[in-house]
Parts: sequence; structure tokens; C-alpha cells
Amino acid sequence: MQITIELPDDIANKLQLQPANLSRRIVELIAADNYRQGIIGAAEVRRMLNFSSRWETYEFLKREKAYLPYTEDDLEQDAQAIGNYSMKI
Repeated sequence: MQITIELPDDIANKLQLQPANLSRRIVELIAADNYRQGIIGAAEVRRMLNFSSRWETYEFLKREKAYLPYTEDDLEQDAQAIGNYSMKI
């Protein structure tokens, strides 16, 4: 899919971004935001940004502060699941 974004020249010049860099940055922002919302996963971020490894993907997500929401309830459920698992061993 190709999307065109119009930006006033004076603002584009102020941002000092070349069209290729601006295009890449917009795709990065879309990927990070949709990951944050839980719409796409890390594998899809990797594909969107053509990263060579999942580690490169995780570094990008960390840099963008794109963390999945993790509540206290999630932590409690995980701790309970680990406790149940270790009791079975």
C-alpha cells in the first residue's frame, strides 16, 4: 500500500528530513503505535520495518518506548501460573 502525505515545504524544511527518511519515520511511528495498542505483534513490526532479527525489532521497540500494557492483575495471574507449574514438578 502506498500513502501520500502532504506537508508544507517550510515545515518539511524545518524538520530537515529527506522524503525517504520521512517516509521511514512515519512507518516506524505507525508500527510502534500499533504494537503499543496490541494490534500487531513483534513479528509484524519486524516485517514492516524489514529488520534482520527479532533482537533488532526489540531494540527498536525499546527505543520507541513501545511496551505492551501489563497490569498488576496480569502480574498476579502470571505469578499464580508459575506457582501452579512449579507445584507440579
